[in-house]
Amino acid sequence: MQNILLLLISFIAFIGCDRSSQVNSQVSGKVLNQEIPTESLSNPKMNTSVQRPIITFVELGSVNCIPCKKMQPVMKSIEGKYANQIEVIFYDVWKAAEKKYAQQYKVKTIPTQVFLDSSGVEIMRHIGFFPEKEIDKFLQSQGLISVKIND
Repeated sequence: MQNILLLLISFIAFIGCDRSSQVNSQVSGKVLNQEIPTESLSNPKMNTSVQRPIITFVELGSVNCIPCKKMQPVMKSIEGKYANQIEVIFYDVWKAAEKKYAQQYKVKTIPTQVFLDSSGVEIMRHIGFFPEKEIDKFLQSQGLISVKIND
């Protein structure tokens, strides 16, 4: 009986760990955990549909680093141009609470840009200031379409 109970607990723990993935996102300085559903993105029982971004653009830097500061308007523009096709996340890795992201993404130099596909797999990494036109070329090669005309 005790062996069956241990087996059942182990199975439940395994299933719980194998559920849909967790994605950390930062919104206005707050880190949120969002669960990405593995089932269909639109749920007929709900009035809203969840749309997963095609690309997640993670910027690891600091608000005090000069090249990082130059990336701020680039990130904002990219976010506006590609709307719901991309999620832009900024981690200030010089802040104690966000240093863990430098370790998580194995960052040695800032700024570093990491691009993830919709399943969270890294597809590209760049170190240093990354010009907007170069980011546009990369994103368009991944199938993203600019919804805003470049100035």
